[in-house]
Amino acid sequence: MPLPRPAPGTTRWWVVGTIGISLALVVIVWFAVESSKALRADVTAYRDVTDTQITVAYDVHRPDGAAVRCTVEAQDTRHGRVGTVTDDVPAGATSVHRVVTVRTSARAVVGLVSSCVRLP
Repeated sequence: MPLPRPAPGTTRWWVVGTIGISLALVVIVWFAVESSKALRADVTAYRDVTDTQITVAYDVHRPDGAAVRCTVEAQDTRHGRVGTVTDDVPAGATSVHRVVTVRTSARAVVGLVSSCVRLP
């Protein structure tokens, strides 16, 4: 059974729609490729040492090995921030494993990396 042909006079809109969808797909793929090269930090472990400190282990992945500054924080059971520390990671390998100790004002149940920024 052959496919029905578009109504007369609508061919231009089919072409415009096809080009628009193609451009949108190109933009989505470009953003996906660029975001895979972005600076990111992945927490690998955390352990509450005492009521006033927690140890957080994390990996920093950076595309060009630039120096970065990561902010590591500890949170309590209500997801309130009970401690924070800034960790400066020197330039070097593209992937680095770091372990930091965060002093806390109350017992922490989770440690996480809230942000990492490239240093000039």
